[in-house]
Amino acid sequence: MSEDALILVVDDDARLRALLSRYLAENGFRVSTAEHAAEARDRLRYLQPDLMVLDVMMPGEDGLTLTGSLRREARDLPVLLLTARGAPEDRIAGFEAGADDYLPKPFDPRELVLRIRAMLRRAPPPAASGPASGPVPLGPLLFDADRGELRGPAGIVRLTGGEAALLTALARRPNQVLSREDIAAALSMDEAGERAIDVQVTRLRRKVEPDPREPRFLHTVRGRGYVLKPGT
Repeated sequence: MSEDALILVVDDDARLRALLSRYLAENGFRVSTAEHAAEARDRLRYLQPDLMVLDVMMPGEDGLTLTGSLRREARDLPVLLLTARGAPEDRIAGFEAGADDYLPKPFDPRELVLRIRAMLRRAPPPAASGPASGPVPLGPLLFDADRGELRGPAGIVRLTGGEAALLTALARRPNQVLSREDIAAALSMDEAGERAIDVQVTRLRRKVEPDPREPRFLHTVRGRGYVLKPGT
């Protein structure tokens, strides 16, 4: 993971923006900031950040709406949401909007840095001891776990950071059940994140399944977790 990754911090609190900008810079990151969603969109016209740290509760367009809009535009920019509302339901709403991680306020800036680094690494699950043996077929799609890249007849299928990490974790252990806890640990999610695995799976199915309601490849194993069954 490159320490000079560019982080876009979006928060209407000027003091917090300044603190995060200084702390992230001290930890080797390049930083750009925006006060609100409109300014963030302006930054994205000429910047290509590696990750966005985004406040949920902002005047005007809030963080959840901006995240959902970015996903509808097929942007795969990793998004870490910040909010004072830390209930599990609020975190689930963040993942449903398309966020890759969620950190409730107040938080220790050291934890923020660790989460950013984990998101940028997109680490495979610890159980995967070696590289993937080759592209994994999912009907007309092929997933390259080593590159985190999903390709179809029309070209690359855009995945969010969380979707790519989830598919990588499953593709490295095809036909083997991974529990939600194992997947959450591999993706550096917390306990609320474990419950949000279900949300990530739902989103991923929309991109890899001909009919997400009748999965051919990404199956739920009741009481155990999920398994990826490749096929043509």
